[in-house]
Amino acid sequence: MTAARSPLSPADRPGLGLRERKKIKTREAIRTATYELIKEQGYDATTIEQIADRAEVSPSTVFRYFPTKEDIVLTDEYDPLMLEELRARPAGEPWMDSLRHIMETAIELTTREDPEMMRMRAHLGVQVPAVRARMFESMSETGRMLCEAIADRSGLEPDDLRVRVYAMSLIGGLMEVSMYWAENDFKGELKDLMHQALDVMEHGLPTRNP
Repeated sequence: MTAARSPLSPADRPGLGLRERKKIKTREAIRTATYELIKEQGYDATTIEQIADRAEVSPSTVFRYFPTKEDIVLTDEYDPLMLEELRARPAGEPWMDSLRHIMETAIELTTREDPEMMRMRAHLGVQVPAVRARMFESMSETGRMLCEAIADRSGLEPDDLRVRVYAMSLIGGLMEVSMYWAENDFKGELKDLMHQALDVMEHGLPTRNP
């Protein structure tokens, strides 16, 4: 039996050179500074200049890594790792089994990194219109990447309508899990909510008894 691979944070990936590791540390410093400031004074009051000062970098460095403040809040560096994990699953494994594995890995990763930051990110996605709008844009970008992985597995083209609908249904549904979790004051385990969402995607809604 092959041992299960432990999920890796971006900085843990083998073969990274010094320059790549420094970039990751800079990104983490900027993101940590941002969340500290938001926690202290709120989202709207937090400026790029304040973030740069707290992270001990220049504002231009912040913009080099993150085009907007919303991009700092929304973590996307795990997407390529999760897609690699998806492509590494056995070819004959049922889709939902693969997805459940990938989503559990993603939740494990983000929870291990900083549970409070994960909750704050979900809260901002519900409360701040600019963050929510950027989240939808990011969802579309992630969906396009997922189309490539689905196409590899299914033998269809990435732009096939069936592939696109399937990918975006998954991404949209899982984003709703995060928003539902935040709207309900983070009650329940995120992993359990994710499995409920995948159950609906796999089996549909229950039918009301006559």
